[in-house]
Amino acid sequence: MATDERKQQALQAYVKKVLEHRDFEAKLKKLREQVKEVSKQYDKSEDDLKALQSVGQIIGEVLRQLDDERFIVKASSGPRYVVGCKPKLDKKKLTSGTRVALDMTTLTILRQLPKEVDPTVFNMLHESPGQVNYSDVGGLNEQIRQMREVIELPLTNPELFKRVGIKTPKGVLLYG
Repeated sequence: MATDERKQQALQAYVKKVLEHRDFEAKLKKLREQVKEVSKQYDKSEDDLKALQSVGQIIGEVLRQLDDERFIVKASSGPRYVVGCKPKLDKKKLTSGTRVALDMTTLTILRQLPKEVDPTVFNMLHESPGQVNYSDVGGLNEQIRQMREVIELPLTNPELFKRVGIKTPKGVLLYG
């Protein structure tokens, strides 16, 4: 009976140690995941810091990919370069027309940049003039008459221009 009790106690101690071991494994797994996440954050901040400390960067546009490692990039200043790429950068995202930042000294692609959007043009995209008639525009009667002669008349009565022997205009440049 004493041996059964000792076996029972040993079995309970073993089960207790196994459960403790599983708890430690779970905690270790969580800690490893945290280390991995902190490591990613560290690498990103290191890259950002290096970018800030670097001599300067040139903005360019990828024209095409030559092979796995080399790209033809047109710099914002005008010339075209055959350049390499930073190893950590995803080369599949570097397609034709992609804006990139180039290291000024080594001319390597450091990172992909977002599409360039001019804020004034972006704001105009959502602007709707509504229904505006010529009668709504005051004080520009001479300009309105010229616009009608140049734009509306060739579209509504092209035979007038053919009879006189004048080619109908293909477009109008407005300025001012």
